[in-house]
Amino acid sequence: MPRAIIHVDMDAFYAAIEQRDRPDLRGKPVIVGADPRGRGVVSTASYEARRYGIHSAMPISEAYRRCPYGVYLPVDGAKYARVSAGIMGILEEFSPVVEPLSLDEAFVDMTGTERLLGPPIEVVGRIKQRILAETDLTASAGLAPNKFLAKIASDLEKPDGLVVVEPGREAEFLAPLPIRAMWGVGTVSEADFKGMGIETVGQLARTPKDLLTKRFGALGSHLWVLAHGIDNREVIPWREAKSIGAEETFSVDHRDLTLLEATLLAQAERVARECREARVRGWTVTMKLRFSDFRTLTRSQTLRCSTDQAGEIYEEARRLLGETHAGREIRLIGISVSNLVPATDPLQLDLFAPRDRKERVAQAMDRLREKIGPIGVPVTELIREGRRR
Repeated sequence: MPRAIIHVDMDAFYAAIEQRDRPDLRGKPVIVGADPRGRGVVSTASYEARRYGIHSAMPISEAYRRCPYGVYLPVDGAKYARVSAGIMGILEEFSPVVEPLSLDEAFVDMTGTERLLGPPIEVVGRIKQRILAETDLTASAGLAPNKFLAKIASDLEKPDGLVVVEPGREAEFLAPLPIRAMWGVGTVSEADFKGMGIETVGQLARTPKDLLTKRFGALGSHLWVLAHGIDNREVIPWREAKSIGAEETFSVDHRDLTLLEATLLAQAERVARECREARVRGWTVTMKLRFSDFRTLTRSQTLRCSTDQAGEIYEEARRLLGETHAGREIRLIGISVSNLVPATDPLQLDLFAPRDRKERVAQAMDRLREKIGPIGVPVTELIREGRRR
């Protein structure tokens, strides 16, 4: 039986949410990401902003140079995660085999569901309609016999597109596409392929596999297989998160230990809150530094007991910072918690009795945030305000 794989990809997800929630932004170039006055990158650009050549992962300074009159907004990860959870819930109503790739895209395996739900082409249409009706956001989708083809198809007619690759017509679908459409082909390898006279996927498929393997190694062999429309990977319903973290790139390099510690505290609060939302605890705290010369250093410590408490995460990260900072200028600082376990796993409360009270306080604060929004002013802002005075 031919497989029926859907790839659902939300259109300009972060920017579309902001335009939905703020009607005054509709029709305007919206760029979500870092502060345009500092360093960092674009997370998502609306389609209006893309007309200026702005795209995700572009340096924010370059985006501002191209579109100084655009609307620049910070990333609101908590809000986007809530919308994503609703979308994934819709997908899971159509199939139990849903593989999220990120907040805004997922694979759905509809193989064998035709007798229950109808033809997959009709199902994908209903999925798009449900997402639009319940979130007021558009999604593009690709329907194909495998994951590789479904993902490529979903990119071809954005926004609000639907492209179907019929079984038996894989090579016909791929042949005219540019070589850059292939997974694993970047700027450098694209130039190498063009130097060999290979500009389309069809030309790649007609090139002897041995020649590609000799020139590009395992990548060449892998791309030859994909160019023939072959991809036997299964849709994996769920992947356990390996870590939860937060980091910040400063607009100016810092060696001020007070500011660095305050930044760690704000990050610890965010990481702890996300752990509680995901109902997990972590055994290992990792502190990450990137120095002014771009050298990156990480230090980790496994705790006596798994945690989802900001104070415990912060104290360990602060200790690791003290051991590694040495007065050097810091460009980026971050915290992550790994070796995650379900929050339902029992704790040794007889040894760590105070933790029970801390957890109740943290949960109460989480509920308060849900009702009234962020509580208080970030510590880093207090420090900056104090310096200005």
